[in-house]
Amino acid sequence: MSIFEDGLNKNQANFASLSPLSFLERTRKTFPNHTAIEYRDYKLTYQEAGLRCDALANLLINNNIMSGNTIAVMLPNIPVMWECHFGIPMALGVMNAINTRLDSNTVKFILDHGEAKLFIYDSEYSEIIQKALEDVSNPPILIEYVDKVAGNKRSDFADLKDCLDYETEINKFIGKEFEHVLPSDEWNSIALNYTSGTTGNPKGVVYHHRGAYLNAIGNTLTWDLPMHPKYLWTLPMFHCNGWCFPWTVTERAGTHVCLRQLAGNLIVEAFEKHKITHLCGAPIVMQMVADHLLQNNISLKTDIKMMTAGAPPPEAVLSKMASCGIEVIHVYGLTEIYGPAVVCAWHPEWSQLEASEQAKLKARQGVVYSVQENMKIIDTDTNRDVPKDGITLGEVLIKGNITMKGYLKNKKATDEAFENGWFHTGDLGVWHEDGYIQLKDRSKDIIISGGENISSIEVEDALYKHPDVIAVAVVAKEDEKWGETPCAFVEISNESSLNELELRDHCKSLLAGFKVPKYFKFTELPKTSTGKIQKFKLREDAKLI
Repeated sequence: MSIFEDGLNKNQANFASLSPLSFLERTRKTFPNHTAIEYRDYKLTYQEAGLRCDALANLLINNNIMSGNTIAVMLPNIPVMWECHFGIPMALGVMNAINTRLDSNTVKFILDHGEAKLFIYDSEYSEIIQKALEDVSNPPILIEYVDKVAGNKRSDFADLKDCLDYETEINKFIGKEFEHVLPSDEWNSIALNYTSGTTGNPKGVVYHHRGAYLNAIGNTLTWDLPMHPKYLWTLPMFHCNGWCFPWTVTERAGTHVCLRQLAGNLIVEAFEKHKITHLCGAPIVMQMVADHLLQNNISLKTDIKMMTAGAPPPEAVLSKMASCGIEVIHVYGLTEIYGPAVVCAWHPEWSQLEASEQAKLKARQGVVYSVQENMKIIDTDTNRDVPKDGITLGEVLIKGNITMKGYLKNKKATDEAFENGWFHTGDLGVWHEDGYIQLKDRSKDIIISGGENISSIEVEDALYKHPDVIAVAVVAKEDEKWGETPCAFVEISNESSLNELELRDHCKSLLAGFKVPKYFKFTELPKTSTGKIQKFKLREDAKLI
């Protein structure tokens, strides 16, 4: 035994489990009177918000929730959703935040598969939930939240099923003591998040307290997030637990500004009313914000920073945001790595480059967070690293402390995902000489035309450069001669008269001929609640063109 192991053991004085629960405990003591929550004209201090989290934890325990039980929630970005991020793990439960746009069959699968013991939901979703619960194996205890700030009312379903009322139940426990207890093991599960399930049933991604703590800190380090930010909730809190920002912003003693609905005008109104400093979202959210600001000639009165991920941001959209005075940081991640875990770390000298060159650099995904360990790109046929030439395509692999525990009840999928000690993302990209990665596509989104690989992202970037294009998605369409050919689905501004011929000519000026879409369709694109374009639906639509 080493001399450094003899008598130098872990004990309660020198070791505590890493958990984001510690963030709320410190902030409510240090900044009790600082505003924690703003939702329209509703406000809570950290002292008040902390008491509500205590009450939720006591409520769960009173309903026989035990360590490791799943508590499902289906809520928009409202204060109660933030409370669940603390109250549920305080009771040592596992939070399962469900996408608010899912159909009843998928919600049923999640409730059954995750074995939810209790389900907190917003009354707006009662019809979906009623259908989902028709034949659930072991129905959970139901608690309905009625958002009176938004003018909502208790649902008929809640009366029919004698569902508990959230506010009534919480008020029974306000002011009652709750002992702050960290998990006995930081590897204990804190959250269960289901993947989109575009092919087959969704997979349940399990997070641990340690990873949630580290990625919350990683967000602060990566973004150089100051104390007391005013953070606008445009990113759904159900998506990777809001990229861990419910915990990040709380550690910074920031103000969580809740936004129930997402629209360009509502976001900009919130900017002005609440003096927002930070927000997150997919590139489509950037497009909403920039278009509303530019079309209405609005100048921002405060400095705002935005973190974007979810899809590689088009250079044209990044340029628009820069012209609006919003500083964008580009990150990359997946549900399986707690949301963002890779960042396009900015070099000071890049700020001296032309705006177009800056946008090109910022469009790269970059390097791992400081709290993640490593990343590489491999040739999937040989399992060898691809050269750092910015050209050779391979699969992105990642490893480290902010990688999931695995997929719930799915050992086969877990083993496949962690093959050879790396998490296999399924994303395809190139490795640049400076070690920064750049995504080119999901493996299923690469278009193979006449034996040549076409990146749908490259074609989309070209289309976004047209000023009338609001949103675009390019998918493969079967072709007798070439095997596959690009098919573009395009949203344009209402006042635009842009036609297919003009858009094809635009593409020809920017792309090699074989990359120019053979088919164009002008339509509103189907999107998830996180702003991601649902390409699987467009692939089906392409078959009909």
